[in-house]
Amino acid sequence: MSHPDPITAAQSAAALQWLMRINQQPAASHSAAFKRWLLEDPKHREAYTEAQLLWQLSEAPAARLAEEQHADLQHYLRAMAKPPGKGHWRRAGMALAAACLVLAVTMAGGWRPSDWLLNLQADFSSSDAIRQVTLADQSQVTLDAGSAIAVDFQQGERRVRLLHGAAFFQVTHTGQPFVVEAAGGEVRVLGTQFEVRDQGQGAQVIVRSGRVAVIPAAGQAGQVLTANQQLAFADGHAGELASVDSDSRLAWRQGWLNYYQVPLAQVVADLGRYYPGRIVLLDGELAQRKVSGSFPVDEPLAALDSLGKVLGFSRQTLLGRLTVIR
Repeated sequence: MSHPDPITAAQSAAALQWLMRINQQPAASHSAAFKRWLLEDPKHREAYTEAQLLWQLSEAPAARLAEEQHADLQHYLRAMAKPPGKGHWRRAGMALAAACLVLAVTMAGGWRPSDWLLNLQADFSSSDAIRQVTLADQSQVTLDAGSAIAVDFQQGERRVRLLHGAAFFQVTHTGQPFVVEAAGGEVRVLGTQFEVRDQGQGAQVIVRSGRVAVIPAAGQAGQVLTANQQLAFADGHAGELASVDSDSRLAWRQGWLNYYQVPLAQVVADLGRYYPGRIVLLDGELAQRKVSGSFPVDEPLAALDSLGKVLGFSRQTLLGRLTVIR
């Protein structure tokens, strides 16, 4: 039994371009060029229908995405001419929000302006897959998906700055200090294997073996962590030291995510790092449902399908890049 050919990425992109043009200039829907494009291939009409559905679903997530990236997008907004009226401004704002979502959907790994700007400073970065890096001193770094670091080895000190995401370090001992900067604080190596994970407003450190000293802000005393210990810090303040199963928590290095009674929203956010697009969870009550289990990072949609059978939700994937859960 033969299966119909899928809509190609080029056809989806063309459909989105036509939709955006028609939203701005409705008369374009009656143009000869648009009609010719629709008639060129039956898949063009299917792609356009999917694009329309995406546009309808995109308003709330796109507005949320635009709000999340508000500070990073300000220089683009300032470059826009002042609109003549409130209605025009609302349409422009909606168009900007939708454009943000389209960019997030069509670019690999999900597009965040802040991450893109930080990646310009990076020496090593990863997209939607885990990456192994060997530094100049032969120290090994495992970058989680969607992560980036900047490296500065000079003046007798080895410094690595975590720009975003997470990195697991296996440090080679050379006699020179090894320091990881994150969220305004530092992690000083005392002989160890450890992870540093950016958490937006702060960072979290998990030690697998050896010891590190976590310094939440310059001038503060360091708190020493040993194997199977975790510490988070933010705004110059450290949280409480906690015991963890480091092998389970760091299993992402082997391609697994392990959870015990965590909100579905956290699982979706983590799976999103390994998905070449964006996953949007629309149900706030569902987002707080507790989840336990182990999921492979290389099959994020299969993991969502398994969770959906247990929690009773469904997903819809549009244009191969946007997955909506509700």
